[in-house]
Amino acid sequence: MTGFLPTDRFPLITASGHRLLQRLQEHPHAPRYTHLGYNRLTLAGLQRAHDFLVELQTRAGWEPGEIPAWVDEFVAQCYREAPFYRRDGPPPADFFDLPTTDRADLSREPWAFVPDSQPLDDLIIYNTSGTTGHPIDILTHPDTLALYIPLLQAALATHGVTLRSGPDQVGIALICYQKRTYTYAAVLAVLDQAGFVKVNLNPAEWRSPDDRALFLDDCAPEIYTGDPIAFGELAKLPLRTRPKALVSTAMTLIAGLKQSLEGRFGCPAIDVYSMNESGPIGVADPNGEGYLLLQPRLYVEVLDPDGSACPPGVRGEITLTGGFNPFLPLLRYRTGDYAALEYRGGQPMLTRLEGRPPTVFRATDGRLVNNVDISIALRPLTITQYALHQSADGSLRLRVRGADDLEAVRAALLEVFGSDQRVVVEAVEALGAGSDKITQYTSDGGL
Repeated sequence: MTGFLPTDRFPLITASGHRLLQRLQEHPHAPRYTHLGYNRLTLAGLQRAHDFLVELQTRAGWEPGEIPAWVDEFVAQCYREAPFYRRDGPPPADFFDLPTTDRADLSREPWAFVPDSQPLDDLIIYNTSGTTGHPIDILTHPDTLALYIPLLQAALATHGVTLRSGPDQVGIALICYQKRTYTYAAVLAVLDQAGFVKVNLNPAEWRSPDDRALFLDDCAPEIYTGDPIAFGELAKLPLRTRPKALVSTAMTLIAGLKQSLEGRFGCPAIDVYSMNESGPIGVADPNGEGYLLLQPRLYVEVLDPDGSACPPGVRGEITLTGGFNPFLPLLRYRTGDYAALEYRGGQPMLTRLEGRPPTVFRATDGRLVNNVDISIALRPLTITQYALHQSADGSLRLRVRGADDLEAVRAALLEVFGSDQRVVVEAVEALGAGSDKITQYTSDGGL
């Protein structure tokens, strides 16, 4: 890593950023990285990220039954430029008469959502299985991915935390606790050449289990991000350094774990409601009243099963319009998550949110199994949809649609849980009650 700057992977890297990258990649206690890090942010993207942070400081609200001023032009642009929307002809005059969309639509043809005028240079395709039986490809761009940092800063600000970062320090450590995942080191131009590491706390991914704490203490990241399962493992490590905050995404952060983490690390544990399709949507209010909406150009509705708006305070399906990803303009996108919209001082917020709860399984040898490991094991197989349940006695029942080889499915589960695992694989014609969104992982064992 000496000599020339790696501008092919980091176009905006500086000499100080290169020194930090070398230190993280060659650190004697570093994990066995599984991926070559990169950050292909452009100068135009860097300016957009700075402008976006300023934009996020103004929260744009609306009253019940209203739509923000920008929505009409956004709808017109979608129907003018995105093949998925315009195939149905001109949009209805009333926004609330627009048809809803869902994950199945995106799973079927993600390219149809891309506006005709959107350049495809440096396109990134991110595959995710999420919590439903519909794997999807998210089309995005390095400049778009950089906008996650201002959104993270906005979420932190609601709890009085400032992400300063800068040269020669690690700003963010993204932690996982899985059988395997991509891990890497990078530097972020949007944080003035601060370091970023993604690590897997699974001891098998390190030269020595003790290296986990030694490496993270030496990095001393300003904040940790991850899911509740990873934070539970982080809390077991003998860390001496303390971050400014823990930011939990992807799964619901249960109140008991939140309190425990805050006591352990002496900092806020902040729950962010986020989806791959939209990025961060809301952040848990410090007073515990609900989730403050983060994006000024993301209009949030709560709909009943017939597509009608629920009155304030009545729970329904969270439905999104807008977003910051130009490759994926969302129009009345049903998320499959449920909450109520309430209004505090003219500002909408989500209350009684039912997002994606963490599900931990137990292997035959007593190991905890992250549901992400199960998704990875089943991903190569031809499966339309599935739901896995572990009973209190440890046995597994997998209901699956569209599998062409049930024995291969069974073998994949045994690889994760152990060869003596009791498992029933059941082919079914349908899951749930006709809804595309299902609870994919359930367990009688609890956390």
